[in-house]
Amino acid sequence: MGGFFKSSIGRKVAMALSAFFLMIFLLQHFAINILSVFNPDVFNEVSHFMGTSSIIQFVIQPILIFGVVFHFVMGFILEFKNLSSRKVKYIKNQSAANSSWMSRNMIWSGVAILAFIILHFIDFWFPEINTKFIKGDWSGLHEGVDGYRYFHELQENFLNPVRVGAYVVAFVFLALHLLHGFTSAFQSMGVTAGRKKTLQNIGIAYSIILPLGFIFIALYHHFNHH
Repeated sequence: MGGFFKSSIGRKVAMALSAFFLMIFLLQHFAINILSVFNPDVFNEVSHFMGTSSIIQFVIQPILIFGVVFHFVMGFILEFKNLSSRKVKYIKNQSAANSSWMSRNMIWSGVAILAFIILHFIDFWFPEINTKFIKGDWSGLHEGVDGYRYFHELQENFLNPVRVGAYVVAFVFLALHLLHGFTSAFQSMGVTAGRKKTLQNIGIAYSIILPLGFIFIALYHHFNHH
C-alpha cells in the first residue's frame, strides 16, 4: 500500500477516488439543503434524522471527515510534486501553454474551498458538536422555536450579508475547481478518449448547476428570513 501512494499513478488514482466520494456527498448535501427552500418541515425532519442517526454520526461522518482531509492532503502533495518536477523554465512555460487556467490553479481554488469548509464548520458543525456532545442535547429543539431548530439556525447563519458574500465567492471557486477536477478524476481512472467529450459535458453541467444551487439557497434565505 505504501508503494501505491509513492507512485504518481497511485496518488492520482487515490485523489480521483476521494474526489468521487466528495462529489457524491455534495449531491447528497444539496438534496437535503434544497428542501429548506421548498419544505422547511421536511428539511427539519431530514436534518434531525441525519443529526441523530448513530450510523451517520459515528460511521459515515468520520469517513466523510477523513475523505475531506485526505483529498486536500493528497492535492497538496500532488501540487508539491508537480512544482518540484518543473526544474526547467522552458518546460514550465510549455506546460502553461498546453493546459487550462483552471488546471494550473487547482491549488488556489482548493485553498479557497478549504477556507470555506473551515467557515462552514464554524457556522454549522462546531455548534452541532457543542450541542450534542458537550451539552448532551440530542432533542433537536430550541427555546423559542416551534418544532426542530435546524431551519431556524440555517436562516440565522445567512442574515449577515458579508457571510453570504463569502459563501457565494466560495461556491464560485468550487465551480472553477470542479470544472477541471470532474473530468480529471475520470481520466485518472482510465476513462477512454471516446467518452471524454460526454464526461466533459456532464462535468460542466455538474460544476455549474450544483454551485449555483448552493448560491441560490444562501441568497434565498438571506432575502427571505422569517
